[in-house]
Amino acid sequence: MKSTFEPKVTLVGAGPGASDLITIRGLRALKDADVVLYDALIDEELLQFVGEKSKVIYVGKRCGTHSRSQEQINELIVKMALEFGHVVRLKGGDPFVFGRACEEIEYVESFGIPVTVVPGVSSAIAVPSSQGIPMTSRGLSSSFWVMTATKRDGNFSEDLQHAARSTATLVILMGIRKAAEIMLEVSRYRDSSTPAAIIQNGTNSNEQCFLGTLSSFSTKLPAIDCERPGIIVIGDVVAKHPLYFNEEVQRILFSAF
Repeated sequence: MKSTFEPKVTLVGAGPGASDLITIRGLRALKDADVVLYDALIDEELLQFVGEKSKVIYVGKRCGTHSRSQEQINELIVKMALEFGHVVRLKGGDPFVFGRACEEIEYVESFGIPVTVVPGVSSAIAVPSSQGIPMTSRGLSSSFWVMTATKRDGNFSEDLQHAARSTATLVILMGIRKAAEIMLEVSRYRDSSTPAAIIQNGTNSNEQCFLGTLSSFSTKLPAIDCERPGIIVIGDVVAKHPLYFNEEVQRILFSAF
């Protein structure tokens, strides 16, 4: 550890999954860290870049399983910074995309500890891209919405309805458990033949992509493990996936007999 130090915190976006999608600036922060607090979706290969004498602490939160509450994480960040110096808070994707980064920053800065943010590659864009699905495409979609499926009370976000009424690409994070309900809700506003995809473990070696339409996805949902992280993409751009045409032709032919 450093013999003298000033406490500081760096929020680092680790990217969408694969360890080599972190930024160079993010790697530099890891190498300089005295303490690293990392989340559940982090590729642990990244921890090899942390100094041998540095502390590494898991603070992951997954649906139904939290190692620590957000309040406890906030307190731990401050405690580690005051005791050891440079704390890196390593978060999946980009810290400012549903990462509760603002809460952590406000808490840490209330103790007079400076915070630096290192942006990360957001899974909302990178994961569909890794499957050949663009967010925008001339003549198909000129915009996209990124949202969570539900609000804190468990009800659908109004943004889901607003986005469904538009022609924009829909990218829904943290919605795998409610995929069937989401497809049904969106089909109230869009044609049932609208292409859709569910991508799990995006950018990792065990990545899986399920393709279909709003109406046909009910036949694919039983094969999807709701405990695994995933992203839902809805919109005409999904048809740009290199295998989409073949899958839909086979589905139509099979259903005709």
